[in-house]
Amino acid sequence: MGAGSYSLDINEAFAAYSDTVYKIALARTGNRNDASDVFQEVFLRLIKHSDRIMSDEHLKRWLIRVTINCCKKHFKFWHNNRVVEADVTALGVELMPEESSLYLAVMELPPKYRDVIHLFYYEQLTIKQISEILRLKETTVKSQLLRGRKRLKEILKYEFE
Repeated sequence: MGAGSYSLDINEAFAAYSDTVYKIALARTGNRNDASDVFQEVFLRLIKHSDRIMSDEHLKRWLIRVTINCCKKHFKFWHNNRVVEADVTALGVELMPEESSLYLAVMELPPKYRDVIHLFYYEQLTIKQISEILRLKETTVKSQLLRGRKRLKEILKYEFE
């Protein structure tokens, strides 16, 4: 095993992080079908590369990074040979309330703001963790959070007047 003494249990990883992976994929893609495709790809990659995972913290960061990368690739290399979709609701994944005005407002944000907002508020990661995962400077993450919040405020201001 290339990761030292850490032993990855795929079933435990799936149980612990399937909700996180699906929510990020849904936030990035904007629809359940594409999110399901990305979700499947991420966990297939985890199975293939499980020997590279060194700890639980590394696993979470790896899954978030791979999810974001898979979302990017999903749009670049769209094709008709789609993988059979998993019924993520049957897997116990809790879905985001797509009808809420906050969710819809977050979906209107550019991806760079959407990512940091999602990771900070939904995944409760620190600015330092987000900067490591997205490979950005902490100051960049802070400014994207600030700008993302400003845009959300503008989008939602009529909702709460």
